[in-house]
Amino acid sequence: MTGTAPAPFTADVHRARMTRAAGTAAEAGLAGLLVAPGPDLVWLTGYAPPAETERLTLLVLAPGRDPVLVVPALEAPDAARAAGADALTLRDWTDGTDPYAITAELLDPRGTYGVSDNTWALHLLALQKALPDLSCVALTEALPMLRAVKDPAEVELLAAAAAAADAAFEEIRTMRFSGRREREVGADLAELLRRFGHSRVDFTIVGSGPNGANPHHETGDRVIEPGDMVVLDFGGLKDGYGSDTSRTVHVGEPTEEERRVHDVVRAAQQAGFEAVRPGAACQDVDRAARAVITEAGYGEYFIHRTGHGIGVTTHEPPYMIEGEEQPLVPGMCFSVEPGIYLPGRFGVRIEDIVTVTEDGGRRLNDTTRDMVLVD
Repeated sequence: MTGTAPAPFTADVHRARMTRAAGTAAEAGLAGLLVAPGPDLVWLTGYAPPAETERLTLLVLAPGRDPVLVVPALEAPDAARAAGADALTLRDWTDGTDPYAITAELLDPRGTYGVSDNTWALHLLALQKALPDLSCVALTEALPMLRAVKDPAEVELLAAAAAAADAAFEEIRTMRFSGRREREVGADLAELLRRFGHSRVDFTIVGSGPNGANPHHETGDRVIEPGDMVVLDFGGLKDGYGSDTSRTVHVGEPTEEERRVHDVVRAAQQAGFEAVRPGAACQDVDRAARAVITEAGYGEYFIHRTGHGIGVTTHEPPYMIEGEEQPLVPGMCFSVEPGIYLPGRFGVRIEDIVTVTEDGGRRLNDTTRDMVLVD
C-alpha cells in the first residue's frame, strides 16, 4: 500500500473496526488476530508502513485487551500519526533487540491466532519458534467476511472510484485503437485513471482479437486491427478504495456472431445483477449469469468466477462462485463480470461493481453495456 494515501476515516471509526475485529475473532474461537503490513492493517488502523522492509511490524488484537502495534522504533513516529493511533498502544523495538520476544509477551502461548494473509514467512516462523505451541490460521480462512460489509462512507468511496473509472472509459472510447499496440492503449488507460483521481493503477487489460480470449492477458505488442474485438479491464485505487470495470469494444463494424456473443454476455451480466439481493447466496449470482451463457451454448467458454469482492484492495472476499453459500448482506460490494472466451478468436467481458442494498443491488458503474464501436 506504500504510496497510496489511506481513506480519511476518523480515530473512532478505526477504534470500532479493531473492536469489532477482536470480537469477531473471539466468536470464531480465536485467541486474537495478528495483522502485518497490508490492506488489513490499513483498514483497521489507517497506518500504511513501508512495504519493502524486513523489520517486523505487527498489530496484535485480542478480545478484551487494548490493541498493540509492535513497530520498529524508526517508524514509530509515522505510526503514531496514523488515524487510529489513539486507539493503539505502540510497542517499539530497536535494531539489535528481538521483536519476536516482545511480541510473544503479548500472546497466549497456546492460543490460535488468525494471521493476515500477506504476513512474511520470515516473521511467522520466527514467532512460532519463540512460541512452539502457538497455532495460526490464515485470516481469510478464519474470518473471510472481516472487510466484506462496507459502511455507507466506504460505499461512497467505492462509488467515487467507479465513477472515475467510468470517466476513463468515456475518454478512451473516443481515442484511436486501430494501428496502435495494446500496450499503448493500456498506457492511455493508466494515464486516464490517474487524471481522474486514482493514486494507484493496479491493472490495464487490453486484449485485442485472439488475445481477448485470455481473461488475464493484460497488454502486449500486438497491433490492434480493424475488425478486432477488444476487451478492456482496468482499475486501481482512488482515495484508498478500489475500482474495477470491464467493457468490450469493437474496431469498426462487428460480425453477426460477434454481436450475438456480446449480447449473450450482456444478458448474463444483467441476470447476475438481478440476482443480487439480501439473503441470496454468493453462488446464486454466479448461477444466474452462468445459466444465460450455458443456455446460449457457450457454457464451456465461461472459464472464471462471476465476481469478487472489492474494497481497500481490488480483489478480496466475497467471491461469486459455485459452492460459496455465504449470504449477501447490505453493504457487500463485488464485481459481476461474466465473459465468453473463444480460443484463438476473441473474447467478451462486461463488468460492473455492485453493492447490496436493503432491497436488491446498486450498480456503481454506469457506462453503456451496449457494444461500443471505436476507430
